[in-house]
Amino acid sequence: MEKTDLLYRLIWMSRPLMQAAEASVEKGLAGTGLTVRMRAVLEILHAHGDATVPDIARQLDINRQYVQLMVNETLGAGLTVQRPNPRHRRSILLALTEKGRAVIGEVIARERALVEAIGADIDAEDARTALSVVLSLVGKLKHHAEGEKG
Repeated sequence: MEKTDLLYRLIWMSRPLMQAAEASVEKGLAGTGLTVRMRAVLEILHAHGDATVPDIARQLDINRQYVQLMVNETLGAGLTVQRPNPRHRRSILLALTEKGRAVIGEVIARERALVEAIGADIDAEDARTALSVVLSLVGKLKHHAEGEKG
């Protein structure tokens, strides 16, 4: 198979990869009270600390209004709290509660154990190369899409 065919197939395999990953994530959330959407918000806060809704939307690369709905779910479940933002009066910060920190920590630990198990026979250098190729493709496709808009 030539390079163009390989890259084309790699790009289109992203959908079944994400569907399989989301199904695994959803299965792993059983009993936690989390939805996949709530988990996404908690993961961003766990990785990057307190953030505004626009910050989270940028990290997830999705619409700010949709992120607000996701955030409302985490607030309602007592997994996050709102705090004043010293840098901007009207844009409040969202922070993990102790409950939220504990739940997302447990979920991430289980997910990492799953990835370790399913990736046991995958060479680290192959994984490094795959990640590098995917990151490059994402960047180039985003740049192409943005160029088409302007």
